[in-house]
Amino acid sequence: MIVIWLVTTISFLIISRIPFLGIDIDSLGKAAISAAVFGILNAVLLPILTILTLPVILVSLGLFFFVLNAIIFGISAAIVPGFSLRYGFWSAFLGSITLAIVNSILLTILPPVF
Repeated sequence: MIVIWLVTTISFLIISRIPFLGIDIDSLGKAAISAAVFGILNAVLLPILTILTLPVILVSLGLFFFVLNAIIFGISAAIVPGFSLRYGFWSAFLGSITLAIVNSILLTILPPVF
């Protein structure tokens, strides 16, 4: 879990450097806190939101799942001072997709530690 948290922290720093996403993170410490909050919210809220919106997810062929991730991304930004979204929902939406892509790339590059 620590490795995934560190990778997510690095991913947050990377996506905050992509200008058109509108994601601002003040420092490495804020990125680490943001990664922890995002992980906790994903573990707690995502299953609840998925169950509540399952019919919508099925009808949209899973695309609504990206909206749920954006909501959790936005809640993380609202909770952590120093983590802000310049363009509101669109920053959260694009940021959550980019975070997933960057996390996947970094976890693929890393040697297995499990």
